[in-house]
Amino acid sequence: MIPQIKHTEIILYVKDQQKSTDFYQKVLRKHADLNVPGMTEFIVNDFCKLGLMPNDGIAKIITPTLPHPDLGNGIPRCELYFIVENLQEEYQNIKNLDAKIISEIETRNWGDTTFYFSDLDGHVIAFAVNN
Repeated sequence: MIPQIKHTEIILYVKDQQKSTDFYQKVLRKHADLNVPGMTEFIVNDFCKLGLMPNDGIAKIITPTLPHPDLGNGIPRCELYFIVENLQEEYQNIKNLDAKIISEIETRNWGDTTFYFSDLDGHVIAFAVNN
């Protein structure tokens, strides 16, 4: 373990910051803690934030060394795996959002019961309970 790491922020590159902000506000059932042009942040818990950055914003930093993130839209590029208390409640919330369900609730071979869905940019999200 690296003792200098005190907090984690996961930043997803998104095509449309406002649409993604609206989506994640509904998924997380909370307003963004920061929402300014170029960055949206949600405090997930005391140790983790979820950020949303427009593709064009990060492209200014990473291109031409890396491809423009627009080239990956719709292609799964990461997975967010959230352990929750009430899986059925989260599942119903996602169904109500008409989000794209990838895999229904199932007990997995690693012991968790989970379901998978995707956001507007194809990032994979899982809600799970530990069994």
